[in-house]
Amino acid sequence: MSGRRLTFLPWLIDFVKLKMSRVMVARSPAAERNKQPILEVLLQHIKQDEKYNALEIASGTGQHVVHFAPHFPNVVWQPTEYDQESMESTCGYVAALNSKSVKLPLSVDAAAPVSEWGKGEFQPKSFDIILNINMIHIAPWNAAMGLFRGAGVLLKSEGLLFTYGPYKFHGVLTPESNVNFDRNLRARCNQWGVRDVDDLEILAKENGLSLIKTIGMPANNHTLIFKKD
Repeated sequence: MSGRRLTFLPWLIDFVKLKMSRVMVARSPAAERNKQPILEVLLQHIKQDEKYNALEIASGTGQHVVHFAPHFPNVVWQPTEYDQESMESTCGYVAALNSKSVKLPLSVDAAAPVSEWGKGEFQPKSFDIILNINMIHIAPWNAAMGLFRGAGVLLKSEGLLFTYGPYKFHGVLTPESNVNFDRNLRARCNQWGVRDVDDLEILAKENGLSLIKTIGMPANNHTLIFKKD
C-alpha cells in the first residue's frame, strides 16, 4: 500500500453525501468536530500581517481547508489528496467556497518522491506552512517519512509543519480509548497505527526540522508544531 488511501469505514469515520456546486461532497463528523479547535491553534501561530503559502497534505473531505481559509486572507492554500473520492469531495468544497485563496486540489502520494508531488509543480522552499491532519496513523510509515521529507524540501527557513492526531509519547499510549483505537487500526491494516512522537522527532531532525510545541486537543488528540531550521 503506497501513501495514504482513505478507506470509508463506518467504525472510523461516517461520511454523509451532500450536494454542493453540482459535485457530490463528503461530510466527516470528525472533521466537523475538530476543525474549530485546529483553527484556534492556527490562529495563534500564523501571523496575519504577512503573505504566506500553505500546503495541506491529505486534505480528506476538504472540510478543513475551506473552514480555515476565510480566517486567513493573507494565505494561499493548496489542498492535496491521494484518494480519488476524497479529491472530488475537496473539489466540491473548494468550488462552493469560490475563493481565490484556495486552489483546486492536486494529487499527492505522500510516500512518493517529493519531485512527483503535484505532478512536479512544487518548488523547493516555496511554502511557509504545511498542514497534515489525521493521516499519520491511517497510513503506512513510509507516508510519514515522505511527509517529513517533503517538509524538509518544500518549507522555507522557519516554515511550520502542523500535524494533528493521536500520538504515543515515549512509548506510552493513553487513554484506553486510544489504545483500543490503535488496536482496531492495526487489525484493519498492519501498516497503520498510532505513532510515537519520539519517532516523528527523529524524522523531523533527519529533514532539518525541530519539534517546537505540543498542544493537547479535544478527544485525546494533539497538534504537533515543527519548525524548519
